[in-house]
Amino acid sequence: MPKAHTLANAIRVLSMDAVQKANSGHPGAPMGMADIAHVLWNDFLKHNPKNPSWPDRDRFVLSNGHGSMLIYSLLHLTGYDVSIDDLKNFRQFESKTPGHPEYGYTPGVETTTGPLGQGIANAVGMALAEKVLAAKFNRPNYDIVNHNTYAFMGDGCMMEGISHEASSLAGTLGLGKLIAFYDDNGISIDGEVEGWFTDNTVQRFQSYGWQVIPNVDGHNPEEIRQAIETARAESDKPTLICCKTIIGFGSPNKQGKEDCHGAPLGVEEVASVRQQLGWTNGPFDIPEDVKDAWDASATGKLAEASWQEVFAAYEREYPELASEYTRRMSGELPDDFSDFADEYIADVQAKGETIASRKASQNSIAALAPKLPELFGGSADLAASNLTLWPEAKGISANDADGNYCFYGVREFGMTAILNGISVHGGFKGFGATFFIFMEYARNALRMAALMKLPVIQVYTHDSIGLGEDGPTHQPVEQLAALRATPNLNTWRPADAVETAVAWTQAIVSTHTPTALVFSRQALPHIDRSAAQLANVRKGGYVLRSTEQPDVVLIGTGSEVSLALSAAEKLEALGRKVQVVSMPCTDVFDQQDAQYKDSVLPKNVKRFAIEAGIKDCWYKYVGLDGDVVGMNSFGESAPAAQLFEHFGITDQALVDLVESSLNVSRS
Repeated sequence: MPKAHTLANAIRVLSMDAVQKANSGHPGAPMGMADIAHVLWNDFLKHNPKNPSWPDRDRFVLSNGHGSMLIYSLLHLTGYDVSIDDLKNFRQFESKTPGHPEYGYTPGVETTTGPLGQGIANAVGMALAEKVLAAKFNRPNYDIVNHNTYAFMGDGCMMEGISHEASSLAGTLGLGKLIAFYDDNGISIDGEVEGWFTDNTVQRFQSYGWQVIPNVDGHNPEEIRQAIETARAESDKPTLICCKTIIGFGSPNKQGKEDCHGAPLGVEEVASVRQQLGWTNGPFDIPEDVKDAWDASATGKLAEASWQEVFAAYEREYPELASEYTRRMSGELPDDFSDFADEYIADVQAKGETIASRKASQNSIAALAPKLPELFGGSADLAASNLTLWPEAKGISANDADGNYCFYGVREFGMTAILNGISVHGGFKGFGATFFIFMEYARNALRMAALMKLPVIQVYTHDSIGLGEDGPTHQPVEQLAALRATPNLNTWRPADAVETAVAWTQAIVSTHTPTALVFSRQALPHIDRSAAQLANVRKGGYVLRSTEQPDVVLIGTGSEVSLALSAAEKLEALGRKVQVVSMPCTDVFDQQDAQYKDSVLPKNVKRFAIEAGIKDCWYKYVGLDGDVVGMNSFGESAPAAQLFEHFGITDQALVDLVESSLNVSRS
């Protein structure tokens, strides 16, 4: 059996060789954390390289994702479908080994990391998912949900504010299966961090309610092993293991310096590392005995087989629970959900309520949740305003995780990244909520959800200047345009309770796309629809008021659809033939076929849009010969009705714009 330092050195040489071949990357962190990774992955991590999706595997998150060659080396060495050629293609086009770990690209990568701090927040979500699922499904003698979440994090993760948000909540919720390793090497891109990072990390995490194990020598396998054993013995608190390491360990001339953080070591220094470590093999050449010592295929197969035996006995004793667990972990919705959703939408249409879409959203949650035991909600301290609680909602706590709702506190960014972790863990359909304007705090985590193709749901209320007296600090203006510009994100802004119900059901059935649901504070009038119109709501845009050979098309969303309908009546009184389109989700509308889109927005007909947000994104639909009633500035503090009048977001303003444009065209 090769010695521990030899096994760790396999990580070091693979990492430096891959970075050198790519002439790009970060060798310092993998070389510095290799000893920690060796002990964790060889002595403690429960996983099966031949089945990376085994539900009860331990989760591993590399929060400092720039050190991606660390995890790629580990995956290759332990037997995942990551070949030596994949390592040679590090950072190359369409390889399994992109510059930062990406969920869905590489077997064994649990979440996309790179934006610092989000990985530890994802890990909090994974540990939270484990705790809630365990409370739901475990029974005496049947711990079918029983795994740990491990996270590596560096100085950068510690400095990012999201690490505070997520770690604080992790301590409050008593996530005892979460174990994080702090790579305390004192170096970031700009050099020694003592010039800009002097936090007392130990006291900081102790104040969160974590168990903290300080001053572990990150290059001493026995100290690392003892720290992990201590961490695993603590079931009521998450644990932070503070490891003192040397960045670029093994590099005679660059270790301990920022030089090895984010650049290849260079041909001469790579050769010096081999000499320093006593590594005689060439680039990407791992000795057979080292390969054999690292390979976890056999032990992983046995670990999963042992769990399968327990699950089979559990299935015999608790068949309904076992079936529900299997369904939820597969991501499949209940068989009758689609029919139930259609019936609910029809009921909302028949009821015809005039209510705020945020209230219609709460009604939708209350109606759909009993059919969706996997629904896991939450709000960033605004449940009473976002209206995200429903009759069966039960908040989780450190002592009682058998619930379906998380009170995230004022942690918008943390909430959104935690939800991403819950989603990649599996077993839940999660949603979070805040005021729409505070989406800005969380936007990068929402972007990561879109990048990872996670079907999480974000509820954003108080959607425009209709917020009123709270003023421009709280009134969204440019946020709708920003979300619509994000790839693989569906942004819905419903016009009434019916469109709200459709938006919610479409968000729930989504499998690879996150959804932003944007709701009003103010009441929205009910709109009558035919059966065909009702069916077309889910296409993202549809004709709400039709006419043969229209002179003009008016497009609206949310609270402005009723203004478009009112403007149409006024224009028709002036002899115009008007088609009105409601477009609650431009993203979904864009995915429809050309014939359908042409029927909604006929060619060679002037188009106009109205929305209480920034105008820019609407020129895609109205063209250069059309025009938009919307915002060009931030809002003001005043009652909503006064603001709509002041900024010209009115039916008469739309009428005047149309008439002016048509008259100019004729002249």
